Formats: sequence, C-alpha cells, structure tokens
Amino acid sequence: MNAISEKISSIGVVPVIKLNNPERDAVNLAKALVAGGVPVAEVTFRAAGAATAIKLMSENVPEMLVGAGTVMTTEQVDEAVAAGAKFIVTPGLDIEIVKYCQEKGVEIYAGCTTPTDYHAAYKLGLQVLKFFPAEQSGGLAKIKAMAAPFPMFKVMPTGGISLGNLGEYLSCPTIAACGGSYMVTADLIDNGKWDEITELCKKSVEIVKEARG
Repeated sequence: MNAISEKISSIGVVPVIKLNNPERDAVNLAKALVAGGVPVAEVTFRAAGAATAIKLMSENVPEMLVGAGTVMTTEQVDEAVAAGAKFIVTPGLDIEIVKYCQEKGVEIYAGCTTPTDYHAAYKLGLQVLKFFPAEQSGGLAKIKAMAAPFPMFKVMPTGGISLGNLGEYLSCPTIAACGGSYMVTADLIDNGKWDEITELCKKSVEIVKEARG
C-alpha cells in the first residue's frame, strides 16, 4: 500500500460524509473528527456542495486527510482534486475513472464486490478496493471467500458498518479500514452535535485498537 492507504489503514475507520450545508458545517465537522482521533473523511458527491466541503476541510483543518466519494465522472475527479482531495472513491469499478486517476497519480478506491470486479481490478494494478455495499453484498463472509483467489487485495468495506460490527470486520487481516456514516449521520451534522460525533469517533478508535491487538 502507498502512503495514503497506509495512513487510512492506521486510522482504521473512514467517516463517509454527505454535507448539505458545507459553509456552515464542514470545518466544525472536521474539527470534531480530529478531536475524536479520526482525521480522515470521504466527502461524497451525492451532495451538491462536496467540492466546497473538501476545500474548507483541507484548508482549515490541514491535519485532515480528505477524499471524495461517490465519484461518477472524470470531471468530478478534477473538481475534487482541485478542491484538495487526496483520494477518490467510486461506488463501482469504472475503468475509465481508474485509469484517469492513475494517469494523474491520484489514489483511487473502486467499488468491487464480485470475482469479475476483483479480476478487472487486478489487471488494473489496484491494491486496495472499496467493498460496497458491504453488508448487502455478503459482508465479512464474502470478503473472506473472495480473499482466497485474490489474496493480493486489501479491502475497505462500506455499507452497513456500525459500532456493533466494526470490530468483527477489523479483526480480519484482509480489511484495511472500514467506511461508515454512523458517526456522521444527517441528524448529528444538521443539529451541530459535534461532541457526539467526537465521542462516536473515540469509541470507534477504541474498537480499532481492540480488534488489531
């Protein structure tokens, strides 16, 4: 794994964030995550202000490692990188976007859940994959099964991850980190519950430590 993947893996959990009001919430949220020991974020392009949120987080909380999620086009790659994104996450395996990021030297985590996805990712030279949606696609049992023919990959499952199953996932050596939105729900963000977000991050960090010994 490269330096960005190593850092994400060392943190162990990646908040997956949708911000409806980035001008109001982005900096406060970034500070809350850092205070909780989780200085990383995947800001999804499911919200219109994603690039603004990435820029505000990157510039105002420089210790944050900020990436862009739900990236669907090469134009969004450019927009995210220009805003300060250090990594790109796609919901599926889009070969055009993967090659585009590789040409630009931008780390990309492509969504893969099937042997066909994994095989294509292998040919593209990827090392770390997003496994999405994790629970709905077979969860940890499928991730372990897929690791048999594809032991070269580390995986970042996202979708259905919670405090309840985070430790079980992270105890598997195939898992680089887990993506989750349980610590950054719309209720927590829209109502400015920054202390609660920090506490959820702290609980997550403890689970990471316990799972990895």
